[in-house]
Amino acid sequence: MSKIESSLDQLVAKLGQLKNGSKTRLCALWQKASPRLGKLKQLDVPTTKAFILKFKWRILLVIIVLYAASKAYDYFFPAPDKAGGPVTVTTVIVEKKDVPLIIEATGTIVSNSIVDIRPMVSNTVAKINVKDGQEVKAGDLLFTLDDRNDKANYEKLKALADDAQKQYLRAKELVAKNFISKAGLETSLANAKSAQAAAKAAEVQLSFDYIRSPIDGRAGIVNVFPGSLVQASNVVTTATSSTATSSVGSMVTITQLNPINVQFVIPEKDIPTLLENQLDGEPLKVKVTVGDSSKKVYEGTVLVVDNQVDPSIAAVRVKAQIPNDSMTLLPGQFARVSLVASDLKDALSVPSQAVVINPRGKFVFTLDKEGKASLVPVKVVYDYQGSSVITGIQAGDKVVVEGKQNLRPGGKTREAKSSEKPGAKPESTPSAPSAPAQPAASATPPATPSTTDKK
Repeated sequence: MSKIESSLDQLVAKLGQLKNGSKTRLCALWQKASPRLGKLKQLDVPTTKAFILKFKWRILLVIIVLYAASKAYDYFFPAPDKAGGPVTVTTVIVEKKDVPLIIEATGTIVSNSIVDIRPMVSNTVAKINVKDGQEVKAGDLLFTLDDRNDKANYEKLKALADDAQKQYLRAKELVAKNFISKAGLETSLANAKSAQAAAKAAEVQLSFDYIRSPIDGRAGIVNVFPGSLVQASNVVTTATSSTATSSVGSMVTITQLNPINVQFVIPEKDIPTLLENQLDGEPLKVKVTVGDSSKKVYEGTVLVVDNQVDPSIAAVRVKAQIPNDSMTLLPGQFARVSLVASDLKDALSVPSQAVVINPRGKFVFTLDKEGKASLVPVKVVYDYQGSSVITGIQAGDKVVVEGKQNLRPGGKTREAKSSEKPGAKPESTPSAPSAPAQPAASATPPATPSTTDKK
């Protein structure tokens, strides 16, 4: 009781001092204002009423502005006895870790090797040895042309070459017996070689009648039929109408489907990162999806980065190779590519929703040991799929992820249980006291919460 009485006595003494000081100040103010108040006595009621009616809308606007300003001041700078309770938030502990730097791009599936089969000579198709969509190996016979003339010519020249060879051998025997001169032997040798060369040329000409696959792959649609006339260096035809069938294109196209390539472009700003990894000797990894990305992801490696930048788009072409054992990828398909360019070593990563953006830049709310919030400016180095790599904070700092829309610098908080966020481990132990929050001591204005924040 003695303590309470002494407290009351002190309070009464302070009130007395405040009362005396207020009287002194009011007297001084009255002395200064009395000359001006004398002039106000000249205003009568009609004059005051006319003034109010004349400027009523302006007076009303001033009253509304003053009221709104008062409410705003009370909201942003609440009195200690009127401040709200602690704000419920979810936090993460910032940890150092390696973060892969991923570049996303769109591209096109292209064949590793593709060949249009066209004739080397003008001839008639005698037999088709391949079917539409058939898998073929290098050297497999695809088409047989009419070979009767070429075969007869080859057999004729082959017989002449054999006879010339026999004549040369006989001349060698005669030279040994001195029946002919060495000049006759040399002439016989020249005739034999000439006949053999002619026979080989005829054999090559005959081989043009047997069109074989130069690569392993899958045949496309066959554009010719038995009896079709094909010509060298000419476009072969197939187009069906009500009266006839003609063709345009190659006889058939052979496409290698396994492995298959994907071609895409990378912005010019990312070229140094790509080249640095190539110098390290480790191939760059890619992940490719076609159509519905949830179905299957194909993994491969970068084959080559082009040796020049396209100035029209400020990008460089990149080609990567991916396995296609199931033969589900076809050239020309649209593809989405994710390229792992490098790793950010010992990076500080937080969920992207923890970053607060306001007109002065980007910030995050951090909590001290007592649960008091602080607004810390940060720089976002890299942002990908809900995670942001930032600088400006230290490993071990506790960063607010959810609930920051109601948080002010210097405000008290309490933590709520929450599921783990990607790339960080949320704290779920309630630790802050439930005392009323104090007004912020910092001059930093409250940050505007982003539209992705959750309460």
